[in-house]
Amino acid sequence: MDSKIKLLIVDDEVAFLNSIARRLEMRDFDVTKATNGKEALEAARNEKFDLALVDLKMPGMSGQILLEFLKQEHKFLEVIILTGHGSLDSAVHCTKLGAYSYLPKPYELDNLIELLKEAYQARLRKKFDNDQNRLEMITKIATGDSALGIMRRLRDLDNEEK
Repeated sequence: MDSKIKLLIVDDEVAFLNSIARRLEMRDFDVTKATNGKEALEAARNEKFDLALVDLKMPGMSGQILLEFLKQEHKFLEVIILTGHGSLDSAVHCTKLGAYSYLPKPYELDNLIELLKEAYQARLRKKFDNDQNRLEMITKIATGDSALGIMRRLRDLDNEEK
């Protein structure tokens, strides 16, 4: 089983994308690169990621729109916006949309790695809390109905996770 943190990096500046990916891979992250929002969504539909590092300003689909799609489709994915074109308004808006953090370019690599680790810990906490709540619901379901009723309620609970 692979224990590396699975990271999706999205940036339209290919030289920057390759550089940051290489630096993070050397620090034991499992990195997938995308140069635009469409590629990123395709990658996220085919593979599960723990974190995403998304550029704000990209042609076509902006990082803000990509953030919305990623958060809708992957409830435990933590997204960090990395941008050289940031503003207080866009930082506030991205945070309201569910971004874990907003980091301006240029960045210090050690600060980025620390932020990625914090985001990963936040993801694990959310997942753990969700699993605990789900376990409590299953326990309640299992003790309060007929066998058929229990199966129906478990099916409904399972469908909510999809």
